[in-house]
Amino acid sequence: MTPTDEISGASPDAPAQSVDPRMLESLVCPVSHAVLTYDAATQELVSKAARLAFPIRDGIPVMLLSEARALD
Repeated sequence: MTPTDEISGASPDAPAQSVDPRMLESLVCPVSHAVLTYDAATQELVSKAARLAFPIRDGIPVMLLSEARALD
């Protein structure tokens, strides 16, 4: 178990970490400045307004346009 796992309460066999809801309240889409929604299945923050999904890696949202995935 890593120190990060101990802080988050995750076990070594657990899938990706969950995102702090308080952090989600303060994040907005860097393109449209609209509210983001959290997709736990894909570990992404989704901007419906910009039709983009931003990845979450190791519990950290990557809010770079170059890392975003276009939604269909």
